[in-house]
Amino acid sequence: MSEHRRKPSQPQGGGGRAAARRAAQQPSGRRAASPRDTTSTESPSGSYEEEPSYSGRADARRAAQRGSAGGARRRGPEPGGPTGSGSGGHGGAGRRGGGGAEGSGRGRGGARPKKRLIDYPRSEKYGWRRFVPSWKQVTGVCFGFMGILMIGAGAAFAWVDTPKAQNMAVVENNVFYWDDDTQLAATGGERNRQIVDIGRIPTSTQDAVIAAENASFDTDKGVDPMGIARAVVNMAKGGDTQGGSTITQQYVKNTYLDQDQTLKRKFTELFISIKVGATKKKPVILAGYLNTAYFGRDAYGIQAAAQAYFGKDSEKLKPDEGAFLASLLKGPNLYNPDGGIGDNATSELNTKRAQVRWKWILDREVEVGRMTQQDRDQYQTFPKLRASQAASGLSGQKGYLVETAKKYVLKQTDIKPEDFERGGYRVYTTFNKAKVKAMEQAVSKTRQEFLNPGKRPETDKFVQFGSSSIDVKTGKIVALYGGEGWDKKHFTNNADTSGVPVGSTWKPYVLAAAMTYGTQNTADGVGLSPMSKYNGNDMIVIKDRNGNPMPGKNGPFRQKNESNRAYGFVTLKEAMQDSINSPFVQLGVDVGLKKVQDVAEDTGILEESMDQRNASFSLGTSTPSAIRMASSYATFAASGEHREPYSVLKVLKKGKPLEGFDAPKGQDALEKDVADNVTNVLENVVKNGTAKKALALGRPAAGKTGTTDKNKSAWFVGYTPQLSTSVTLFRTDPESRKLLSMNGTGGVTSIHGGDIPTEVWTNYMREALKGQPKTPFPEGGLIGVKADANGAPSPTPTPTPSDTPSETPSETPSETPSETPSESPSETPSCEPLDVECDNGGADGGGEDAGGTDNGGADGGATGTPGPGDPDGGTTNGNTGTTNGDGGNGGLFGGGG
Repeated sequence: MSEHRRKPSQPQGGGGRAAARRAAQQPSGRRAASPRDTTSTESPSGSYEEEPSYSGRADARRAAQRGSAGGARRRGPEPGGPTGSGSGGHGGAGRRGGGGAEGSGRGRGGARPKKRLIDYPRSEKYGWRRFVPSWKQVTGVCFGFMGILMIGAGAAFAWVDTPKAQNMAVVENNVFYWDDDTQLAATGGERNRQIVDIGRIPTSTQDAVIAAENASFDTDKGVDPMGIARAVVNMAKGGDTQGGSTITQQYVKNTYLDQDQTLKRKFTELFISIKVGATKKKPVILAGYLNTAYFGRDAYGIQAAAQAYFGKDSEKLKPDEGAFLASLLKGPNLYNPDGGIGDNATSELNTKRAQVRWKWILDREVEVGRMTQQDRDQYQTFPKLRASQAASGLSGQKGYLVETAKKYVLKQTDIKPEDFERGGYRVYTTFNKAKVKAMEQAVSKTRQEFLNPGKRPETDKFVQFGSSSIDVKTGKIVALYGGEGWDKKHFTNNADTSGVPVGSTWKPYVLAAAMTYGTQNTADGVGLSPMSKYNGNDMIVIKDRNGNPMPGKNGPFRQKNESNRAYGFVTLKEAMQDSINSPFVQLGVDVGLKKVQDVAEDTGILEESMDQRNASFSLGTSTPSAIRMASSYATFAASGEHREPYSVLKVLKKGKPLEGFDAPKGQDALEKDVADNVTNVLENVVKNGTAKKALALGRPAAGKTGTTDKNKSAWFVGYTPQLSTSVTLFRTDPESRKLLSMNGTGGVTSIHGGDIPTEVWTNYMREALKGQPKTPFPEGGLIGVKADANGAPSPTPTPTPSDTPSETPSETPSETPSETPSESPSETPSCEPLDVECDNGGADGGGEDAGGTDNGGADGGATGTPGPGDPDGGTTNGNTGTTNGDGGNGGLFGGGG
């Protein structure tokens, strides 16, 4: 037989034809060898691997299954020979076959996925990489987003309308109501404005406004993108939207939009501003802005402002006057020299701010090329302003009532003064119409009987009254007297102003502190009884807590009373009755002045109104407002429970109530027995002491009189179980705002708190309490221990030789006291410059309302060299030299506001 017909040898591993058949069924990647060649052979597609051997059918079957599973993971054939060799089947075409007619079909596991419009998640990636977009996808999204924005901006630009200034000529007003819901006053409504064209606004005024508000106005497109971005970020953070407004944007805001500080409003403003900038000429925009801006004094627009501040038409404004009006655009509440709302908006502070900004605007005009330096040099003096005109419908006490309620609203909310003036608010106040009328009549009656400026112009001019009445149980301000009225050109609210020292009305806080904390002569935590005795003599040496004399400038520090009467050692109750100074100065040192301050603060006196620099603090150098004093004494009447004074019950905006107007909750300020014992002591002041005129009320009453150095102020603060009322009387120089002496006022040598203030208080309370029961005060329980001052004799209090006037040094006053504190330093014992426990001047002296003259303080006081606040040696210590008008320290709502 020839060689080529020889029977081929069997493959290793055996199995015969069945094994060969199974081998042929292996996956495409592991092709079986030809029966003709069991080792290796060449093919067009490359070499083959050596075929494995199998020990049996089961082994071969498992191998075939493994190959099938592996093939399923492959994604199709690779190019092969002409005929291919993969069988398709479960694993798809053979790895190296796939091109021929046989076995060219793809298995189910190897099919290509169908293409998607957006391949995301990405099909060709595995794991987390499937969710990472490609650069093409990122670019496409960015371009798409920009396209949408451009389409939206274009639609918004076409959709918005441009504003019309005349649409703002009539606006909503603010309505204020009495406590019975009847209308008290309405402010706003028809705005004080006249539209003028750009030709009637001087170029110098236009230049001042542009230089101050928007130097790039002539070239910008109406918006400031960076400024808007800052404003948006501020709003997103919950902050203010300050900045980001061009003149165009301000014009849009004033004439077209509400004043809500929201992102929606800001974006609306943006689109409208862009359209206005693109469709209106710059002179038209500037005229629109100046015709709609608010300048204060109820003036909207440049024409009304020119009339309000200078009494002339806008076209007659001078460059320096235009610069002043431009300064008001920063915010009239803080730049109107009349003063504004808040403790940082007094007339003095506003005037200083206005002057600084006025100067800056003129300099800024030179800097941006809108004024030459030569022209600038002509204006060095701040322009003279016209006196403010009274607001219509706010005569009498209405102006003060509205102002007080407005200040409370702004304190309780985040409403800006300028926004409040735009109107739409309904304010329901605590003011009682009948009680306000009774208070006004009580002051008017006393003024007519007491003052005669025509006959006594040197002493009776510039005398002012202030008063406030508080409901004891709730803290409501039910009445106040702020002055003669806005219609009489008196714009300062005397009920809520500072700068007027309270004198001896401060002594109850010293006594309350002693009852609460005790002195160095009591055990820790044990209070002092009001029956404890202190030396009431004139010119006694004040000693520190260790019993050592406190140093003065020319020797030991000595306290001056109003008279040189030798009281000897008296109980604190008696000292309060006769308003003797020396016991309370010593008591204040024994207790600690900081503790006295703490007690006063707990009862409602504001910290910023207190002057605690020396021992005269115990005699009333502090300057709280009449509202705060009435509220604080109400704490005594309420057995130690304090409620903050408030003037607004609720506020509605578009029919919806605003938050922040719940009635203040009561807080325990003093122990009940302490407060009730103070009341018992002050009740004795009315029955037997300096406030006997209040007995005419005909019902239980308690209170304290107070008079200060040189009779510059006189007070009475008193209460019944229903009402607490304070009355103050003082004189103020209208130009300097400094307090003037009232010696000789009303034809009386010396004015005391037990005279005019007590009479006004009595006349008011008689009417205000008509129909209410005559309720007695609660009796105070036994309190503290009787611990006399060092040196007190026992058992009979008699003056010791060292404490009698005959033993006092040469500074002792003569038998006929002078009406002024000693003028010569040699006759005025004083203090070391850094001795904070020592008095630098006269204060509120003892026995003030029992008669006598102003001898080192109308209510007495420590004599001394001139203090920093009073060149005549008074006790003002720099804190009582002026009355600070609206919103000064010691006002109603925090620092005067």
